[in-house]
Amino acid sequence: MLSTHGYFDPIPELGKTDTGGQVLYVLHLARALSDFGINVDIYTRWFDRSRKQIDPLPGCPDARVIRIPAGDWKFIPKEFIYDVLPELSENMIDFIRNQNLEYDLFHGHYVDAGIVTLEVAKAFSKPVFFTAHSLGAWKKQRVGENPEEMDRIFNFSHRIAEEMRIFKSVDGQTVTSREEEKKIEELYHFHPPRAEFIPPGVDVHEFRPLKKGEEEKKTRISLPDKYIFVVSRISNVKGHDLLLPAFARVLNEIPDIHLVIGGGAENPDEEEREVLSKIKRFVGKNQINEKVHLVGGIPHAELPPYFRQAELFILPARYEPFGMTALEAMACQVPAVISKFAGIQENLASGQDCLLVNPLDTEEYAETVCLLLRHKGLADKLAKKGCETIHKEFSWEAIARKFIEFYDGFPPIIQS
Repeated sequence: MLSTHGYFDPIPELGKTDTGGQVLYVLHLARALSDFGINVDIYTRWFDRSRKQIDPLPGCPDARVIRIPAGDWKFIPKEFIYDVLPELSENMIDFIRNQNLEYDLFHGHYVDAGIVTLEVAKAFSKPVFFTAHSLGAWKKQRVGENPEEMDRIFNFSHRIAEEMRIFKSVDGQTVTSREEEKKIEELYHFHPPRAEFIPPGVDVHEFRPLKKGEEEKKTRISLPDKYIFVVSRISNVKGHDLLLPAFARVLNEIPDIHLVIGGGAENPDEEEREVLSKIKRFVGKNQINEKVHLVGGIPHAELPPYFRQAELFILPARYEPFGMTALEAMACQVPAVISKFAGIQENLASGQDCLLVNPLDTEEYAETVCLLLRHKGLADKLAKKGCETIHKEFSWEAIARKFIEFYDGFPPIIQS
């Protein structure tokens, strides 16, 4: 597998720039596939000399992260990584040949890795697969604002052209939501001939309710007694600016509630600094400084206590191809309010295992949150059903089985 951008480590440092749900997705899928006796190497770009080139996943000897150098020894944001991808492809091909490695298939994750995957798979005459995780044209549609400025920030034109080339070239691809497949047809005017819907999964062994008599682990900060939890990258598309006005209204009805916002890079980029500045300006202007807590990046292994102690979890995004954090919260048996713009919402039933909300409608947003905070019976019912849904449909074991069936459907792999 290839996942070439961001900080990709066997134990991920989530919240760093370009390091979020996709990294977890690839790591968990690799682990789950290895449980079925499949060896998995995950290739990424090597830009930090302090990292080892070959890095096995802890407790999982059949899965490794392999870093390939390309370009200068510095981090490159995913929007502008394209220039080093030809070198990355060449170096990866050389590495595989020098190490005498033999792979049955190559699977790229996200557009930059898809570009490299096409070249590497071609060099070894092997099947090539792709998972977009996010669509440039869909993100462009959701972000809106000044098209020229957004293209400067997100490099949409180049990304969309490359995505189109990948869609036409791969042997098969998976989509993480049925809406994603519809958007490929609508925005790219292309029907993927061999596409399979496989949703993202959850580590239900790590994200779970506490057992009877089990004590909660301490978090690194002192949490309020009663709080709503949000965790994501700090980005315009994540919808913090949509949540805050709704939360201000909630405070008028339920004054003892707090909002805890997790996420953020150690060295934030221009967009993250701007979003944080807007959050702080809103909080200050509305005099709710004591109610809104920016706690920064949270290591993934430390997330469960933040979920479990929350009154509810909110995924407020104006654009969210996955919604992994909502699934993790639900696995911890926490009631979830999920943006209707999150891809995962189509696999859930509003009113049964979660509540869906239009984050652009401030009044509806606030009323939905107040409903759950006021009616514990409803909140508990949604939380219990949500946890059951995650275990049945979204465990990584279930997802790995779906991938194996998907791969086995392609004759070149069966022949190998």
